[in-house]
Amino acid sequence: MTDGTRPDGPLAGTPDRSGRDAVVIGGGLAGVTAALALADAGVRVTLLEGRPRLGGLAFSFRRGELTVDNGQHVYLRCCTAYRWFLDRIDGAALAPLQERLDVPVVDLGKPEGRRLGRLRRDPLPVPLHLGRSLAAYPHLTLAERARVGRAALALKGLDPADPALDEQDFGSWLAAHGQSPRAVEALWDLVGVATLNAVAGDASLGLAAMVFKTGLLSEPGAADIGWARVPLGDLHDGLARKALDSAGVRTELRTRAGSLSRDADGRWSVQVPGETLRADAVVLAVPQHEAHALLPEGALDDPGRLLGIGTAPILNVHVVYDRQVLAAPFLTALGTPLQWVFDRTDASGLRSGQYLAVSQSAAQDEIDTPVATLRERYLPELERLLPRARDARVLDFFVTRERTATFAPTPGVGRLRPGARTKAPGLYLAGAWTATGWPATMESAVRSGVGAAEAALGALGRPRPRHLFAVEEAA
Repeated sequence: MTDGTRPDGPLAGTPDRSGRDAVVIGGGLAGVTAALALADAGVRVTLLEGRPRLGGLAFSFRRGELTVDNGQHVYLRCCTAYRWFLDRIDGAALAPLQERLDVPVVDLGKPEGRRLGRLRRDPLPVPLHLGRSLAAYPHLTLAERARVGRAALALKGLDPADPALDEQDFGSWLAAHGQSPRAVEALWDLVGVATLNAVAGDASLGLAAMVFKTGLLSEPGAADIGWARVPLGDLHDGLARKALDSAGVRTELRTRAGSLSRDADGRWSVQVPGETLRADAVVLAVPQHEAHALLPEGALDDPGRLLGIGTAPILNVHVVYDRQVLAAPFLTALGTPLQWVFDRTDASGLRSGQYLAVSQSAAQDEIDTPVATLRERYLPELERLLPRARDARVLDFFVTRERTATFAPTPGVGRLRPGARTKAPGLYLAGAWTATGWPATMESAVRSGVGAAEAALGALGRPRPRHLFAVEEAA
């Protein structure tokens, strides 16, 4: 190797004029999806990932005898692209869905003490599927429940793609439609904070409308919840890598792209340490700030808009008890700093006791709080929520922090999100932050990967794989 190229690789050495070579930069869900879709269409693909693993921000690590997810990730039945991805990597059975939506909601803020309610669907058409649950929801007054129903019908009439909605905040819309602060806390933010990673007042009405229309007001089972019963790394790294290998993708971990440029012959050169990879198509599937740094001049009309897409953190609190303290798979809470609490005992490999993961979205105020302070704050709250925890011994307490877990779904973010195509022929963008119409979810990441791959295949003159998920291309 004397010229910095790989003599044995399809992207290096003698130029290949077949129009079938691609480099995907980034091994998160968007990048893995793009690589699989391209490879399934007969394109020779090299996938570059700077970390020693695939999966992006949905990954696992070892802590003693535990296999720990960096954070609790869930999806809904309406997340059809992510479900396709699970099928594609043979992982669907490891991340099953509920038979029907059933969310236990405990209110700790009432003077009379702890009170349990449920959000549960019935096998009835929309919107009757949630009617009985809402009518019996104990955390709202009768008048508040009636106003929730009227707001839901008004929300159903909105078009999430309307640019005017993107400029408004969801909280103001809810207030204008008769929603009390209590209704926002006990219902709208209960769902919205977990899916948008923002409270209603900080969220784009367009994105919120998309979440609630698709998840709660489209199909009766759309909001049924699914989550991995194994470590996320088993899915997004282990099974994903196996699928990539079977598809013929060359996966290079611990390998970062230093720069990329378009050559005089119209092909792309991707610089990695000590080497140059050449390709007919490149998919940039990295966070928006990294994409901005790699984009060649002229690729976007206003590349600075990528820097305007903010980020939002998620804090995850992990607690291991010496005994079982939570009987349900998960629950959520009101009147307490706690949001969603999941039992991760079996998935982590813990042999005795119970391991709980507490997922705290929109955690701007706590993301840098010392562990000792978080322990003092959250253990008493868990004892309030879970009476059995009062007599249990805490064997381990630790925290994982994702400071840039998602893009911030603030009003106006929609006009900043680019589509898959750039003005540079053969260069495409992917990532949950691109213009998928979805908030920053695993669903959005997969959709973006499909969209980027389809755009590349069209330019390369390659047929679309029959089994590829069908996604409408955003602008």
